[in-house]
Formats: sequence, C-alpha cells, structure tokens
Amino acid sequence: MSNDNPSLPLSGIRVVEFTHMVMGPTCGMILADLGAEVIKIEPPGGDKTRNLPGLGIGFFRAFNRNKKSVVLDITTEEGRAAAAELAGQSDILLENFRPGLMEKLGLDYATLSQKYPHLIYVSHKGFLPGPYENRLALDEVVQMMGGLSYMTGPQGRPLRAGTSVNDIMGGMFGAIGVLAALRERDRSGRGQEIQSALFENCVFLSSQHMQQFAMTGEPPPPMPSRVSAWSVYDVFTLADGEQLFIGAVSDKQFVTLCNVLERPDLAADPRYANNALRVAVRPELLERLGEILKHHRTEALAPKLEAAGIPYAPIVRPDQLLDDPHLKASGGLVDMQVDDGSIAPTVLLPLLMGGRRPGVRSPLPRAGEHTEEILSRLSRA
Repeated sequence: MSNDNPSLPLSGIRVVEFTHMVMGPTCGMILADLGAEVIKIEPPGGDKTRNLPGLGIGFFRAFNRNKKSVVLDITTEEGRAAAAELAGQSDILLENFRPGLMEKLGLDYATLSQKYPHLIYVSHKGFLPGPYENRLALDEVVQMMGGLSYMTGPQGRPLRAGTSVNDIMGGMFGAIGVLAALRERDRSGRGQEIQSALFENCVFLSSQHMQQFAMTGEPPPPMPSRVSAWSVYDVFTLADGEQLFIGAVSDKQFVTLCNVLERPDLAADPRYANNALRVAVRPELLERLGEILKHHRTEALAPKLEAAGIPYAPIVRPDQLLDDPHLKASGGLVDMQVDDGSIAPTVLLPLLMGGRRPGVRSPLPRAGEHTEEILSRLSRA
C-alpha cells in the first residue's frame, strides 16, 4: 500500500502533526484519508496513546491511519530545530498540546510564520481565547459546561455522551478550517492560524436548545424528560428482553403500525384518531403497545416494519457493528494492518467522493517507522 495517490484531493499536501489522544489525531486522519502526506511526530518511546487501557485502548488505531511516524525529542534543541525545519517543509502543522507549550518550545505560529509565511497552523484546544482559555479541558468537562450532559441525562442526572463527540468534532472543524485556509492561500500566498476548541464545539451542539429558549422563554427539558411531538416514538421491550425503537410519526404510519401488529382495533379507536389525540393519552397508548409488542420477536417484526415503511431500530452495541451487513456491503468497515503486523477492522470516513470511500492506503505506522525517511530530507540531518 502506498501513500501516494494523485487522484485524491489533497495529494501533494504535507502535514506535520504534533498531537495525541483524539482531537488532533482526528484532524490529521481526515487530511490523510483525503490524500495528504501526514507525518506524525511522536516522543521517544512513542505516543502514549498507543498503550492506553480501558476505553482508551482503541484511540490510536481509530484515529491514526494513513500517517507516517517520526520519533523526535522536541524537548532538546536539536529536536526543536528539526521540528521547525520540518514545519517549514510542510503546508500544515497540527498541534493539541496544553496552552503555551508550543510557544515555550519556539514552535508556535507567531514564531514559525515569520520564517514560513505559507504555513497553515492548526491549534486544537479546550477553549477559544477568552476567560476560560487556560483551563484544562476534557471532552467530559466541556459536555458538562456546554449543555450536552444536561440534555442527555434524565432530570437531575447529567450524563456524558457515550463517545468522544467533542474531540472528534473538534478535529473535524480543524480539518474544515484547513480546507478553507488552503483555498485562501491559493489566492493570497499566505497561511494563517486556525483554532478549534472543545467547549465551543459543545455549545454549537447545544445551539438548537439555546434558540428554543430564546424563542419561547422556556428552558428546554432534558431529552429523556421532553414532551414528545409524536405519540409512538419510543423504545419497546419485545420477547426475550430484546429492545426495539419504533417511531410512527404520522397518522398514516400509526394506522400502518396497527395493521403490521394485526391490531386494527387500535387504529379504529376514536381516542387515537389523530396524533394530537394520541399524544394526549400517550402513556396509556404506549402501555397498550408494550403489552402487544412483548409477544413479538425482533427478527420476525423488523422485516415487516421495514416493508411497511415504519421507522425502527434495534439497540445495537458497538461490538455488534463489526458484523453489520450494511457497513460491510457499503465499504465503510475495512481491514487494516496494524502496528503489530496483525489485521484489524477500521471504520472509514462517513462520506463518498465520486462514488468512492476514501480508504486505507498504508498500514498503521509503528512508532518511528518513518524517522529516517523523513529526517533525511532535512538539511541538518
């Protein structure tokens, strides 16, 4: 597998990446998948993200494909000089260190741009400039601060989302900024500094609820406590404890659901004649449907719901997605050689370009695998 693919949109663009964990690596992976040569700078011994336990064990494999790895000690004068020269040979620099560290190392935008005005410099932080900018931030911290945990959990029980939504989204916005900055550089010849931040990401996710309050004067309740606009829009427990979400969001869909369940008497009940009437007696209706559905099995009911055009969804665990037939057939889940030489699945970017999914072009790099190749290009190497 080769990193060179002239048919990809960012072919010929070079990125040097000083990142770890999720946010910065996500930005680099997006650019790499789109064809850029992405050089990941790791400290001696390799990025500590490679060896995280527990819920962090998948971070490195998930967000570092299609990159090259260079081990460089930027705490030494020689390492910093090599890093600065490598930045000068690159189009884009990515970093997500704590505030002030890159400045302390002389690898900040203000310093590098004096010598390399073409450089596009992307900082991934907890907060954009302002009163909070020097706080340390984690995805969970900003979910609490940014309204997301409040809206996700039941009343009085704020709950973080089940994945690193702000870290991943922060990397996405960093990549969007890069694409815009490349376009602007085509006109001006100059790079610029881009900043993406976790807190502002989370507030953006909460913006619809902020607007709801601004328009109504009523604070929105958490999603589990919300008043549903539809009568049938819930998770039901079926036979053997299986769970299935079913949503009938129109009068026609409600009648169709009743027919699928072979209960035309429900559709004929005048109390359920339209959605507004059904919402008024929603608890009773859901209880009746629950009694009916507990005698159905998902494997038998799901094809009938699909054929009838009723929105439905099984409650799927992440491990079950590794065998999802749609992901496999649509090319969204592919094999990748990982850093220990074995083959593991990886999830591709969720987009098609010209009918193709940007895919895996190279094995996941071992720590320092490309050090000699990359540093040999430097004048001081």
